Amino acid sequence: MGNWIINHGLSSFILVVWMTINIFLFLWFYFFYDLGDQFFYTRHILGSALAWARAPAAVLNFNCLLILLPVCRNLLSLIRGSFMCCGRTMRKQLDKNISFHKLVAYMIGLMTAVHTIAHLLNVEWYYNSRLGEYDDLSTALSSLDDSGNTTFLNPIRSTTTTPTLLVFTSVAGITGVIITLSLILMITSSMEVIRRSYFEVFWFTHHLFIVFFAGLVIHGAGRIVRSQTTTNPPHNATFCKDRIDDWGKIQECPIPQFAGGFPQTWMWVIGPMILYVCERLLRFIRYMQTVKYRKIVIRPSKVLELQLVKNGFKMDVGQYVFLNCPAISQLEWHPFTMTSAPEEDFFSVHIRSVGDWTQKLISIVEQLPEGAEGPKMGVDGPFGTASEDVFDYEVAMLVGAGIGVTPFASILKSIWYKFKDSNPKLRTRKIYFYWLCRETHAFEWFADLLQLLEREMEERGMGNFLTYKLYLTGWDQSHANHVMVHADADTDVVTGLKQKTNYGRPNWDKEFEQVRKENPTSVVGTFLCGPAVLATVLSKKCVKYTDVDPRKTKFYFNKENF
Repeated sequence: MGNWIINHGLSSFILVVWMTINIFLFLWFYFFYDLGDQFFYTRHILGSALAWARAPAAVLNFNCLLILLPVCRNLLSLIRGSFMCCGRTMRKQLDKNISFHKLVAYMIGLMTAVHTIAHLLNVEWYYNSRLGEYDDLSTALSSLDDSGNTTFLNPIRSTTTTPTLLVFTSVAGITGVIITLSLILMITSSMEVIRRSYFEVFWFTHHLFIVFFAGLVIHGAGRIVRSQTTTNPPHNATFCKDRIDDWGKIQECPIPQFAGGFPQTWMWVIGPMILYVCERLLRFIRYMQTVKYRKIVIRPSKVLELQLVKNGFKMDVGQYVFLNCPAISQLEWHPFTMTSAPEEDFFSVHIRSVGDWTQKLISIVEQLPEGAEGPKMGVDGPFGTASEDVFDYEVAMLVGAGIGVTPFASILKSIWYKFKDSNPKLRTRKIYFYWLCRETHAFEWFADLLQLLEREMEERGMGNFLTYKLYLTGWDQSHANHVMVHADADTDVVTGLKQKTNYGRPNWDKEFEQVRKENPTSVVGTFLCGPAVLATVLSKKCVKYTDVDPRKTKFYFNKENF
């Protein structure tokens, strides 16, 4: 339990607070509508479905306030910069922005379903009351005269108005249908299989959030849920409910009047909407800034390296940018971790051929004449990630899978520059680097950097500063035969490095035990850029090997999220 609290305590506390607010809002508004005297007559027609419709609406307002904030990338970068003086645990929460965004979206989906079902029942009961299928009180309430069409209770004003007609002709009904359809499309297109295989479908469909929020703001203007207003003299519902024939005839029972509630959703979402508009304006300004190519390299492993230059661009290790290529799509932006170091006068990205957008970009570059400038490129960023904090740890474990090595390329390059310049501010004294790849070609673009680091560490007598292990998880028989023939060589046959490539996957228990043994009193930052399955494994290992004693080894897990 102590280990779990160290690694996940604050995240869990934030989730508990969020869930507590949701539960509080649901219960507060449920009992407000279920017990409030002003809704006595409304409840008589609708029953508990009134409260079941309104309580989810309150939770929806709260979560619609939150849903845009985790995707305001510039806001998160600003907050991350402001928290540099605070603990690393606080900054780590910002790296879980997409997970929180999904969680809030699930809550919105759930509450929308409950809200919609309850209101469909409400419309049916309003209609039946109008037809006189219930008791005399329900019929009387549904048939109240209202010359100004403002003080009625039942929104179905005529027996010819069917529930379907009300849904598709009223403001609340039309906007409700639009909101629900938009939400269904956004959630279904966000499924992992669609997002990975058909990113364009996910990207374009997700922009239905504009329609969703527009409908959300207008939705309450229909004022379909109505409460009793105060009259002079007042109408006492508990006294008058059994004296329908005396309504308007005796002083104690004037004809009851009703009014719809004031729309409140816009007050919840206006702030985040303004922030998001500012976010998009800033992205547009950055898009308009000129980006020049310094170098374009296509690696044999179908990895495209772009070295770019942009005025005023400043980065930190492990950060990422969003790229837009108008020649492919004016609207699509894709995230890529930068592989350059802050000490360099350019920034670079390595792009693997995965998906339509990257394949089209590589195809365009391959067709360029020798020495020609690359296609116009828009750059938004840089944005902070967990890897920014790597130099805040005494010891760091860096784990990359495939192209997921890119943030660590930036980190290792920066270390090389820091040693070259004898930077005294370097706090990190030990780095363990693990790279898992399926193909031998994937190693080739990164091996040169590791060879430089090997030489630099040896020249400075710091061979123990960097421990790296490369793992090849896929190979054929011919490759195995080639390795056996050169087994006695001084350097590895795959990478040319002194450190030999391992075959298979790491034994993480053994690796964590070794790190803990070699660093008995250190705080170890474990950084991953790779698949969710590996993230689950490493997260559990961090919990398992963290010592509750604050004087001993502690592991903190950090994962890259886009």
